[in-house]
Parts: sequence; structure tokens; C-alpha cells
Amino acid sequence: MIRLQLAVFFLCWMLASATLFSQPTTTTLPTAALPAFRKDTISILHKGGRPDGRTLNTGVINQAIAELASRGGGMVLLPPGLWLTGPIEIKSNINLHLASGATLLFTEDFTQYPLIRTNWEGIPQMRNQSPISASNAENIAITGKGIIDGNGDAWRMVKRDKLNESQWKKLIASGGVLSVDQRTWYPSEKSRYGAGFVNPGAIQPDKNPAFYDSVKDFLRPNMLLMTSCRRILLEGVTFQNSPAWCLHPLMCQDLTVQGINVKNPWYAQNGDGIDVESCRNVVIENSVFDVGDDALCIKSGRDAEGRKRGMPTANVLIRNCTVYAAHGGFVIGSEMSGGARDIWVNNCTFIGTDIGLRFKTTRGRGGVVENIHIRDIHMKDIKGEAILFDMYYAARDPIPLAGEKRALPKAEFKPVDVSTPVFRNFSIQHVYCNGAAQAIYVRGLPEMHVSGIVMAHMSFISNNGIYLEEGSDIVLENIYIAPDNTNPLVDIIQSEDIRIKSIATPADPRLRYRISGSRSARIQPEQGIKVGQIAFELGASEKSIHQ
Repeated sequence: MIRLQLAVFFLCWMLASATLFSQPTTTTLPTAALPAFRKDTISILHKGGRPDGRTLNTGVINQAIAELASRGGGMVLLPPGLWLTGPIEIKSNINLHLASGATLLFTEDFTQYPLIRTNWEGIPQMRNQSPISASNAENIAITGKGIIDGNGDAWRMVKRDKLNESQWKKLIASGGVLSVDQRTWYPSEKSRYGAGFVNPGAIQPDKNPAFYDSVKDFLRPNMLLMTSCRRILLEGVTFQNSPAWCLHPLMCQDLTVQGINVKNPWYAQNGDGIDVESCRNVVIENSVFDVGDDALCIKSGRDAEGRKRGMPTANVLIRNCTVYAAHGGFVIGSEMSGGARDIWVNNCTFIGTDIGLRFKTTRGRGGVVENIHIRDIHMKDIKGEAILFDMYYAARDPIPLAGEKRALPKAEFKPVDVSTPVFRNFSIQHVYCNGAAQAIYVRGLPEMHVSGIVMAHMSFISNNGIYLEEGSDIVLENIYIAPDNTNPLVDIIQSEDIRIKSIATPADPRLRYRISGSRSARIQPEQGIKVGQIAFELGASEKSIHQ
């Protein structure tokens, strides 16, 4: 009954605030130039392809692409059927079109995927060739109503804690090998052997071809990798079951993604939806993601390699997208060392994700993330934080697995240099969340605060309220929180220039604000706070309050 009353209160407040604050914007949003193709068409069926699910069509498909590209391009058509294939390379001026009823299934025969020099998680590495790739191509597309299946189950390791007992037994019975502690299943001995190294695919002079071959099965490819391409369209297709990341545009320009579906098992290791890395002019819209890791993710390289590349992801528009299972709905990081800027996210829905809006980095990354504009986000049943800024990212699942213990990082000052990451100038407005463990969580570094953040016109039904640590110049305006057990409603730790203009709650907590730390200063609570509703701890005092 209590949660029903909260839901009713939440709905009334949401409708009122939407009417009051939802104003049209005149901002010019990013756009991407679209490709255009000749009307020439080659059908794989007419070139001798066999859609029987057992005949390997790699040569036929690649020959059709090369032939059509040589005469100026057009459409390579996959008619209805089950098309088994090895790696496919898209060339300039080619539209790979999957008719309704067509499934492009990539073989689980690892010998079909040669080891190549490529990029993984922001650094140069040896990996297996991606099932679909394009390099330095222009005017390319993958369109239609068909399905592209990466056969990722053949590649991925699986953690014991992510399956129930019957699923785990079935997986073991299928073959493969277990880790020494029996907690992780690997599809092969090479896969397990590779897991024993840190970055086994990293390109280093002491690694020879024999070593890379010994860990080959561990070096899972991203399903679709487009490198240094221009004018790209992904439209209508379902991309599913990728070995690692599903869609990976890298150093591309003018990318349009519309009306696609991206599906990976929720337990898929590195099963990201789309990772837009060091790209410019990107539009992602009207698409659905249901994946095993981050869904809509912005990246720009990792650590020194990313800073050396120096290519931020910029001029991005994401709108009208839905995310179901995912570690994060919309995500920036953690490999963002080249920076990210001028990004708009509008009218998206996240249902059942671990985190809603997720911004993550760590010391050593460097990179500046700025000018991020987010509005009209709708969330339900978020397992962790609805909004998260975390500069202590530790490359773990956002929700602890059964029996996993975690501790807060030790707060200590480090020198500021090129490896210090920066999060600044975010505007997040009109966020409505029905169900979350935490409404807002911000954790910056002592030497580099999360700064210049405006969070306004929001409503949360959550177990916990707002947590701000090492933040500066943060505005909280017109926020409604219906917490189950929050006391205090707002926790502020070692932060400064925090302006709270209005926070509503159906029943005032005994303690509304707790301000901690000797460096907390110029905290400006909303007007009308009663004596006793603010507590000061660990060096904070009434002097921390803005007068």
C-alpha cells in the first residue's frame, strides 16, 4: 500500500513537473551525412550461395562484395535463408542488405578467423578477425529486416554466479573446461590459458606468433568492427550473440544507426551493445538494446594510447532508444582518454538495467568529458544507481555478485597531470525513475572533482537518495525522491559550491542533510530547512554552509 501511494504521488508530481518544465529546445542537434548507393544489385543466391545452415558461404559473399564494389557499388542481397559464413569484409559503396527471413550466421570454427592487428578496449592488440569488418571504407551500409548472429556462445567464457544450477550443469555438459576454482567456464583450453595473462593480446616485442596462437581462443573479436570509415548506415537489422562487443565503430565519421535491435545474453562477458570510439557526427535513434554489458557507450581510447591518438568522440545524438538488460543504459567510459564532448541524449527508456546513466573513469585515463546534454530519460527497476558518476572505476560488474565483498577506495590526493581524468559541464534534466537502489551517486577524485553538473526536474522512487563526494559546482533543482530507508536524504562529503534549490519528498526524513569533511564549503541547502535537519561530521561545521 505504501509503495502504491508513493507511485501515485510520483505520477502526479511527474505530470505536473513535465507540464511546468518541458520546454522546446532550439539547440541545433548533431547530424550525420547519409550514404547513397547505385541501384545495381547482386543476390548471393544467384552467385551460388546455399542458405542451408551448413554450407560455408564466406567466399561467395566476399566475392559478390568485391565484384560489385569494382563496378561502383550497390546492394549485395541476402535472400531468406540461413547463411553460414566466416568473416565478411565490407567495401566502399556497398549496402549489405538482409531480406526479412535472412539470418547471417557466423561459423563457430575458429580456424576461419585469422589473428590480425586491431584494437581492443582502446589499445592496439592482436585479435581474431571480426565476423564483419570494414576499414577505410566510404559510403557503406548494413540494412534490411534480417538477423546477424555472431555465434558468440562458442567464444565466451561464463561465470558460475550468473547461471542457475540447471543452466550451469547444461553448460558443463556441452564441453569446455573450468577454471581452477571451478567458478568460470571456458569454451576451450586455449581460452582458459589466455585468461591467465594480463592483456595477452597486447602487441609486444617479446610475444611471437606461437604465443598468440596459444591464446587465440581467448582473443574474442567484436562482431562488427568499422575502422576509419565514413558515411555509414546501420538500419533495421537485428544484431545478436556477439563474441565480445557487438557494434564497434572506431575512428569513424558520419555514422547513422536507426531502427536496429541489439541482443546478447544478459550474462555475456563484454557483451556491449554499441561502443562509439573516437567518432564524429553520430546519430543513433529508434533502436532497442538488450545486452550483457553497457548498451549505448561512448569511448575514445585507453590511457597513454588514447591520449596519443587524441581523437575525442564528438557531435553525437542518441534519441528514442530503449534499453533492457545492460550494465548501463547510456555510458561514457571507462576508456575515454581521448575525451568526449558535445553529446545529446534525448527521450530514452531504460528498463531493468544495472545502472541508468553511467559515467565512469579512473586515475591514469586522462581525457576531458564535457558538454553532455541529457533530457527526458525514463527508467524502471534499476538495480543500482539511476545516475552514477564514478572516477574510481575498477572494471567489475556494477552490482556485486553473490558473496562478493567490496570496500570504498581510500581517498588520497594525487598530482594532477595528463593522466588525470576530467568530468565537467553536464546538464541532466527531466529524469523519471520508478525503482532504483540509489537515485544519484557522484564520486570524484580529491584532486579533480566532478564539476559543473546541473541535475534538474527529476523524480525517483529509490531505496536511497543523493550521495555527493568530491564534487564542485553542482546544482540540484526540483528533484522529488521517495526513498524507502534514506536517512539522510542527501549525503555531501568533501564537496563545495553545492546549490540545492528544491528537493521534495512525501515524508521528511529525520535527517535531511549530512555534510562531512573539512573541505566541504559553500553548501547552499534549500530555504526553510529546520534546525536539526542538517548534521555535520568529520570536520564539517556550520561554516560549511553558504551564508
